[in-house]
Amino acid sequence: RGLKFVARKFTGRCELQRICYNNKHGARRTLKIGRRLLHLHSIHPDKVEKTIDDIMALKKINPDTNPQLSISLQASLFQIVGYRNLVAEVEKLRKEPYDCENSEHEDMLMKLWKELRPDTPLSGRISKQWCEIGFQGSDPKTDFRGMGLLGLHNLLYFAEHDKATALQMLHDSLQPKHKYMNKSEWEQKNIDKAIGYSFAIVGINITDLAYSLLVSGALKTHLYNVAPEMPSLLHFQQTFCYLMQEFHRFWIEEDPSDIMEFNRVRSKFHRRILRQLKNPDMALCPHFSASDLHLVNL
Repeated sequence: RGLKFVARKFTGRCELQRICYNNKHGARRTLKIGRRLLHLHSIHPDKVEKTIDDIMALKKINPDTNPQLSISLQASLFQIVGYRNLVAEVEKLRKEPYDCENSEHEDMLMKLWKELRPDTPLSGRISKQWCEIGFQGSDPKTDFRGMGLLGLHNLLYFAEHDKATALQMLHDSLQPKHKYMNKSEWEQKNIDKAIGYSFAIVGINITDLAYSLLVSGALKTHLYNVAPEMPSLLHFQQTFCYLMQEFHRFWIEEDPSDIMEFNRVRSKFHRRILRQLKNPDMALCPHFSASDLHLVNL
């Protein structure tokens, strides 16, 4: 309190003014404002402007002589409230189980097949063909139990909005681990002994990783740097696309001997992403076609 009092006397500005004027828009500013205004995290978006007016009045700040302050506060508060709402939206999708009696769920699953196997008709809803795109068995429903509809939403978004990358990753995942194995020998092997992972299962697993980054607050750095105001589900899905592509590269670089090393590689990848997100200027910027939100490479 004493230091704040001295700082205000010396600069003529309150703490919020110093934060807004001394930090550029994005995570650096919004994270500090969030720590200062913890009690405002639950406000409704419609109440943001009134809340700022109340803050200005409480701090005895003249809005006419400090117009930039209210603009900066509004942008940061929208980011804070938007992040909270995004966590709730993602959690709702995660908790919704896949229902084979729900036509919308089934339509999404069929779209996923058509996007990833456009030239191969599916023999039936229950089919071993699902293994060709990386599911574990003949009914993908069982693989969505951990992440619910969130896993399906992310996989379909990736396949639809960055189709070339998704198809390339699927193709790579089905290639022999050892280049000296010829095609006839490879076709006699099990599909799960390809480059080392099953595409769809890894997509669900990376969904879990993205979810954990979100709910832990680690993704605030990235989302506050790429979302001008309220982070949305679209931002989260684009982050998933980025993580999928980066994990694929990381997996190849690690060159694991088999799928049994998956948890080790995933944990190492997770730690690397967390280290990157500790930098307040960090933005996990997709550098592929899925990015249509003008994400800025900071």
